[in-house]
Amino acid sequence: MGIKEMPEDDRPREKLMERGPAALSDAEILALFFSTGRAGVSAIDLGREIIGQFGSLRQLSRASMAELQQVPGIGPAKAAQLIATFEFGRRLAQEPYNDQSITAPEDVFALLGAEMQRLSQESVRVVMLNHRKRLIHCEEVFRGTGNESFANPSEILRRAIAHSAHAIIVVHNHPSGDPSPSMADHEVTRRIKAASQAVGIEFTDHLIIGCRSAEFGSPYFSFREGGLI
Repeated sequence: MGIKEMPEDDRPREKLMERGPAALSDAEILALFFSTGRAGVSAIDLGREIIGQFGSLRQLSRASMAELQQVPGIGPAKAAQLIATFEFGRRLAQEPYNDQSITAPEDVFALLGAEMQRLSQESVRVVMLNHRKRLIHCEEVFRGTGNESFANPSEILRRAIAHSAHAIIVVHNHPSGDPSPSMADHEVTRRIKAASQAVGIEFTDHLIIGCRSAEFGSPYFSFREGGLI
């Protein structure tokens, strides 16, 4: 059944106007984005097909231009628009924190969580704060392929000193989705704490970004909340 043949209340656009965007399924959101499907396939069926192929919006957001164009009905223009849409959301999520304090793990997760959950590789970021705990700069210092790799603490501190940071929060992701810290994560946290104390920079927290699920619970792990810093 095409969108026009659906009951009016079940059409994505009408549903959005009547019930708000939260009422839409992932496939319906994609149907609105594409507006038209391909020969013999409606936009909403194309949306369902894409979600089925990639598994989730998060996995879709990780897809490259080439991977998106492997889906029949998605050409270079639509692939570019979709990638730009995900990037828009990432930048929008970061924007307010340029003049707001970051004082809790949920603030860090709101700043970086959505972006880092998209990554298929491990990324280590340093969130640099001034004495009022306001964001100065956020920078990636390492990207690798396994959960056991990590940036050198001296490199993390070098970046913080270069930006005259008063405090830092180290953030990295576990592409597996499990935010539980490994032994290596505990060890590197201990080393960063010692190095920070040596140069007089406050080490506020180390956050591991995963995914929310029945198995893992919270989508992140905070060493500060866990009493480990």
